[in-house]
Amino acid sequence: MRIFQGEQRSLFGEILDWMLTPLLLLWPVSLALTWLVAQNIAGKPFDRALEYNVQALSQLVTVQQGRPSFNLPGPAREILRADDADQVYYQVMAANGELLSGDRDMPPPPKGETPMTAEVLLRDDEMRGLEVRVAYTWVQLENGLPRPALVRVQVAETREKRSVLATEIIKGVMLPQFVILPLAVLLVWLALVRGIQPLSRLEERIRARKPDDLSPLDDRAVPMEVAPLVSSVNDLLTRLKDSIAAQKRFLADAAHQLKTPLAGLRMQADLAQREGNDAEELKQSLKQIGRASIRATHTVNQLLSLARAEGSGRPALLQDCNLAEITMEVVRDALPRAMDKGLDLGYDGATPQTAGVVLEGNRTLIKEAVSNLVDNALNYTPSSAQQPGIVTARVLADPFGQVLVLQVEDTGPGIPPSERELVFQPFYRALGTNVDGSGLGLSIVREIARQHHAEIQVEAALAAGPLQGTRISLRFRLKDRPGT
Repeated sequence: MRIFQGEQRSLFGEILDWMLTPLLLLWPVSLALTWLVAQNIAGKPFDRALEYNVQALSQLVTVQQGRPSFNLPGPAREILRADDADQVYYQVMAANGELLSGDRDMPPPPKGETPMTAEVLLRDDEMRGLEVRVAYTWVQLENGLPRPALVRVQVAETREKRSVLATEIIKGVMLPQFVILPLAVLLVWLALVRGIQPLSRLEERIRARKPDDLSPLDDRAVPMEVAPLVSSVNDLLTRLKDSIAAQKRFLADAAHQLKTPLAGLRMQADLAQREGNDAEELKQSLKQIGRASIRATHTVNQLLSLARAEGSGRPALLQDCNLAEITMEVVRDALPRAMDKGLDLGYDGATPQTAGVVLEGNRTLIKEAVSNLVDNALNYTPSSAQQPGIVTARVLADPFGQVLVLQVEDTGPGIPPSERELVFQPFYRALGTNVDGSGLGLSIVREIARQHHAEIQVEAALAAGPLQGTRISLRFRLKDRPGT
């Protein structure tokens, strides 16, 4: 049952429903119970009067001339029957059915009831079409009779006075409730209005905020029950503030990174359009334009990859990914570029058939991470005919420890310990390097590793020599799989 209904659920209406609905449903039940109690209370004094009359009539039953006799004086008879509201009947009857006095048509006690002397019993019955209350008893006569005899004495009274008294009791009890019930509803309404005021004030404070105001709400000015909700909103505001700040920083850095190649494109285009340029100068300008456009395209692709990696809190599609197979595929795709730079690019470690090389994740993102690690190693590893650079991709599986490790190491200049955490920041590039790049590769790798709950580690690959080399490891925790 819903008293307050609407298209949208209202907390105020819900509380009123749960408070007033039981109250209004219990009110008729209270009326019925009050009626029953009033009937019982109203009947008790009249029952005692009936019992007294039966006992008085029992004293008038005697034995005369060897037979039961009853003698009721005329004035006593008139007093017995004198009642302004109800009719009173009586009957005195011997056990053999002889009517000694009173009304012959009075209903007898229930059949099978054992006569009990010296005890007055009460019952509800009907006489001449009217409901009556009957008090009755048996009188045992012994003196002057050849054997003991029983005489039944009954007094019946209609129930008019009882109904009137019960009605008066109910009026005295229930009429005040007609005043109290609306007053109670009004007080409940006012209490709820007052109780919900903190929520209204909280709503007003939120509406009054400026669009750029993401400061936490004051949870001390709200009720204890609303504090967890305010705390959750504050947590959301904090995360939203961090996200907006990251987006602003990302856009600023992206604009800065794209400004250089775009400016180079414009400058080379202006140079190419100058009069008097010979074919060689025009060819050089076009070559520079090509390099700048490749750099801009690479930066845009890296930005899109980072946005795709950060676009959700977890991989969009989880499937079984064979890390050895993915790594070997990336190495094969990068071989032409490695050969152009004179680098020795190779793969080492587990094969696709090795146990424990399958993890659950997003294949596209995992391949993106491996590609960025290999691409980063190819970019920063110098190579010459006397000392060719080496880049190795490796997959190590430990099915018993439920660990799968991806390593990409190179023989490049290495990353100083002080910069090993900084290289994962977007657009950060180590000082002293003249390599074209956007500085987004390792940021993408870290985000993909975070989504797959993998640990990432940077360390030196070589123990000695002028070139320290770099080894970047991704450690994946595998879920339990049957047969592994």
